[in-house]
Amino acid sequence: MKNITDSFASSVRWSFAGSFGFNTDILATNPINLSVVLGVVIFFGKGVLSDLLDNRKLRILNTIRNSEELQGGAIERLEKARARLQKVEREAEQFRANGYSEIEREKLNLIKSTYKTLEELENYKNETIRFDHQRAVQQVRQQVFQQVLKGARGTLNSSLNKELHLRTIRDNIDTFEAMEEITD
Repeated sequence: MKNITDSFASSVRWSFAGSFGFNTDILATNPINLSVVLGVVIFFGKGVLSDLLDNRKLRILNTIRNSEELQGGAIERLEKARARLQKVEREAEQFRANGYSEIEREKLNLIKSTYKTLEELENYKNETIRFDHQRAVQQVRQQVFQQVLKGARGTLNSSLNKELHLRTIRDNIDTFEAMEEITD
């Protein structure tokens, strides 16, 4: 420390002596230069540095405040989304339950409709069978009647001779004449 003071005193003495030169003693000149530069920087740069730090502090505080507001908004939106999710889940469960009951109801209606259709088809089948049966019976009756008629004609034709035939015609003519007299 004594060296620093001595070098400072000697530099003051040199300047009074009227000579100018370079001091090559680094240990003696560096602390003086540093103290002068630091003094100037602190004196003139204190305001600028304090303004820069204040601005930086305000930006950091604003960023923190904005982040807190965004966090609050995000938490609020998250709560709303959770509430909506729960509401939608409840509605989905109701739809699912209603859907299952609706499916069961439709299934029962379909089964009833199928049974009804089957019953109608069975009734139609029975009516068709009955109609076909009646038609078959009618055809059999006609065929039997035609065969009986054919047999009767054959029997009549084979048993009638000319004389019997003429007598039957005369009797029929007499019957017609009698009927004609009654109507007149």
